[in-house]
Amino acid sequence: MNDEVRGWIGSARRIAVLTGAGMSAESGVPTFRDALTGLWAKFDPAQLATEEAFRANPALVWNWYASRREAIAKVEPNAGHRALADFQQRHPGRLTLVTQNVDGLHQRAGSTGVLALHGNIAADSWLDLPRNCCREDDVQAGTPPSCSVCGNLRRPAVVWFGEALPPAALGAAQNAAAHCDLMLVVGTSGVVYPAAGLARRAPGKVVIVNTGPTDLDEVADAVLRAPAAQLLPQLLAATAR
Repeated sequence: MNDEVRGWIGSARRIAVLTGAGMSAESGVPTFRDALTGLWAKFDPAQLATEEAFRANPALVWNWYASRREAIAKVEPNAGHRALADFQQRHPGRLTLVTQNVDGLHQRAGSTGVLALHGNIAADSWLDLPRNCCREDDVQAGTPPSCSVCGNLRRPAVVWFGEALPPAALGAAQNAAAHCDLMLVVGTSGVVYPAAGLARRAPGKVVIVNTGPTDLDEVADAVLRAPAAQLLPQLLAATAR
């Protein structure tokens, strides 16, 4: 089956890749709920990852994300991340990378044009619509930082529960899925929408790379049960084109 999938990759003109938390877990990044340990064990994700939670207790939520940022900064992209980046460099324009992960590991591995559907945990944005006084180069220190003029708070630039995905990234991802010859779905359970819906709209071959069953196995042309860090280098190392 691996040889057949390598053949599909070699002949595909347009490849879309969707990655999820399982791929980051292989680098040592705990999933959102797995990170609720130690001081954070008493919290439910809904207490830490909603706009309502942030407005109710900005310092608590900011410190939670600060701890996540610190943990993520200590890990490195794995061989799967690097294999995707290397393929993009060898085959410009053929592979569009879409990720549900906020850790930036794809970008650190060298991937370009990454469509980060759930944002980037290393970046900040404004909580409320910024006024003319809200300048990123003139932010007042605090927990969280804020605009020194109007007090508008800075927040992690991630998509919280109940928020819509960034329209530009989602639109580009949907377009890539709708026009691909092959879609690789890597390290995701396939239960979070609208990201999971991308695989269902792909007109070409769909290949699942995951260590366990997913909700998208039923629409796949091939299901490969292996870690991404082990399998992606094999699949992407040498292609016909």
